[in-house]
Amino acid sequence: MRIVIRIGGSVVASPVNTELMSKYAEIIKTLKQQGHEVVVVLGGGALAREFIGIAKNLGLDMTGQDEIAISCSRLFAQLFLKKIGEAGCSKVAITLDDVAQCLGEGKIVVMGGLKPGITTDTVAALVAERVNAELLVKGTDQDGVYDKDPRKHLDAVKLDRLPIEDLGKVFEESVHKAGIHQIIDPEAIKVLKRKRLKLVVVNGFKPANILAAIKGENVGTVIS
Repeated sequence: MRIVIRIGGSVVASPVNTELMSKYAEIIKTLKQQGHEVVVVLGGGALAREFIGIAKNLGLDMTGQDEIAISCSRLFAQLFLKKIGEAGCSKVAITLDDVAQCLGEGKIVVMGGLKPGITTDTVAALVAERVNAELLVKGTDQDGVYDKDPRKHLDAVKLDRLPIEDLGKVFEESVHKAGIHQIIDPEAIKVLKRKRLKLVVVNGFKPANILAAIKGENVGTVIS
């Protein structure tokens, strides 16, 4: 199976969790050994948001802020790629062409941000579209998608399944902004709808959830 795995910066990078990153590296290598083709997209987390704030204070525009955040995410991607070792590509992928080439070489692809104006959610969706992935799995800091933000509403209910058409209705933000922090960003939703991509959102603090989602077990929220 061709799979894109999106690991949220809120999971491995806020604060930096080297033990969790190491567990993910082992799981990704296991998936490769099982015959899966894997692309991993990492977010920049708190570090990226901190640098966005610095960029903002320096008077940088939204594009400049995004470029700084992309650099942060690529730093985590480089760490992760080094941890994976020989099973991974020779360098962090920075274009969709890089992704396709590296997959063609039979390697694990690792990347962070792609370009200003989109988050790593959208990067993962665009990659899945480009390489015709069968599944996109996102490890986040929540157990799945809720009917409203569980950080603000105690009565929020987790959804086990969600039609792709209803995805935009459960989120507050409808346009991109630097440092946006919701389970799936607005631009990614557009790509998911366009390509009819299957997405499973799971609790990323338990890396085994990624394996469970790929096996089709009842975990997180399935969006299709």
